[in-house]
Amino acid sequence: MRIRILFLSVVMMVVIGACSQEKPVMKKDNFVFVKGGKMMNTKSNYYGKSVTISNFYIGQYEVTQKEWLDVMGSNPSQFQGANLPVEMVSWYDVIEFCNNRSIKDGLKPYYNLDKTKKDPNNQNANDPLKWTVTINEGANGYRLPTEAEWEYAASGGQTSKNYTYSGSDNADEVAWYWRNAGDTYLSGDWNWPSIENNKNKTKTIGIKKPNELGLYDLSGNVREWCWNWFGELDSPSGSYRVVKGGGWIGDISNDALSFRGKFDANGIGPDQGFRLIRNE
Repeated sequence: MRIRILFLSVVMMVVIGACSQEKPVMKKDNFVFVKGGKMMNTKSNYYGKSVTISNFYIGQYEVTQKEWLDVMGSNPSQFQGANLPVEMVSWYDVIEFCNNRSIKDGLKPYYNLDKTKKDPNNQNANDPLKWTVTINEGANGYRLPTEAEWEYAASGGQTSKNYTYSGSDNADEVAWYWRNAGDTYLSGDWNWPSIENNKNKTKTIGIKKPNELGLYDLSGNVREWCWNWFGELDSPSGSYRVVKGGGWIGDISNDALSFRGKFDANGIGPDQGFRLIRNE
């Protein structure tokens, strides 16, 4: 009997250990480890392409106003709240945040930023800044996800269940968007006066259901900046930077993980935020 009990105990320990290894590996400051590989979700723009994602860590939540204030010293957001996602931040603002937070946390900044040199790859006639931003190879600091990394994380990585949105086929389970981000649930067609009268706004991070990796709000709440130029996938130049995930203003179609949004690098909006990633 004692031998049988000992055997069952060993089996249980093995099972528990195996199950625990299937859960997302957490890192400090709410970063989640994402194991790399090929795109598994058939709804992704990268499915079936010769793209292999390397391991990385990604923020479990969108960057909050508290986090922004702690690093940058001011809060530009239209909807004020410590645990609301920061918004009204341009792509350039976010690049500076990445470097500043890296320095604050004792990491090597990921980006080289030259404000005096116009980026020859920036074809946007409405962007007077056109700062040149290049990658500091081998740096361990914070950065923006590439579009492929964003879709990979949003779709659940190697644990993907092939959802349309990040974590569900039902947008209301995982996303804040124009119908549900206000006082009442809206119906009919997208209509700005209705959205405004309904007092739609950003929502506290992490309230909706997470996706397969334990990540929140990749669909809805605020659109999230990515590193890439908009155009052909992984284009080396363009007029706009890619934004992903939709936001509280957007229609349900914008919440799909495959939806490709675009925005001027110098543009800001009350539905425009971001999340961070780091190399392994």
